Amino acid sequence: MALVDRRKQVVEAAGKSFALFGYKATTMDHVAKIANVAKGTIYTFFSNKEELFDEILRSVIVEMRRIIEEEVDESKSFFENLHRAMDLLLEFRKEHDLLIKLSQEVRDFGTPKAREGLERVENEILNYLERQIARFVQRREIGDYDPKMVSFVVFKLYIALTSDWNKLYKPLSEVQIKEFIRNFLASGLSPKASDR
Repeated sequence: MALVDRRKQVVEAAGKSFALFGYKATTMDHVAKIANVAKGTIYTFFSNKEELFDEILRSVIVEMRRIIEEEVDESKSFFENLHRAMDLLLEFRKEHDLLIKLSQEVRDFGTPKAREGLERVENEILNYLERQIARFVQRREIGDYDPKMVSFVVFKLYIALTSDWNKLYKPLSEVQIKEFIRNFLASGLSPKASDR
C-alpha cells in the first residue's frame, strides 16, 4: 500500500476514534487498531496525538468551507445567503460526530484540547461570516457596521434560537427563526411604523 494511502487510512481511523472516544480517551493504540496498522506507522506521519487531532480538525474545517462555498450565491441577497450559510453550518456542526463528541467532552470534562478544537471551528465560522458581512457592507446592502461584531451577534443569535431556546421553550420552526432574524437585524428593536 502506498504511503499516501496509509496516511489517509490513519487520518480516517483517527477521525473515527476521536468521534467515538473524544480527545481525552483516544490513544494511538485506538487509532492503530481502527486503521489496522502498527502504532509505529502512525508515527511515520504524526509525531503525537495533538498533531493528529490538528490534522483532523483541519480537514473538518476544509470540508465545512467547501460545503458553504458551494452554496453561497453572489446573485442572492444578504439575508438569503446568510440564512443558507447559517443553516448549513449549524447542520454540519450538529450532525458531525466529532464535533458532537467534542461538545460533550467539553461539557462533561472541560478537556482543554477539545475546547480549543471547538473554538477553532467556531472561529472559522465567525471569520467566514465576517468576510461575507464585509462584502455586503461594501455593496451597501446592509448598514456600515463592524463586520466582526455583526458576525459574532448573528452566530450567537442563530445558536440561541436553534439550540438554546429549545431547552426552555417549544422549538421554533425554521421559518420562525428566519423571519425573526431578518426582522430583528433589518429593523432592530425600534417600534414598527404601525405600532407608533
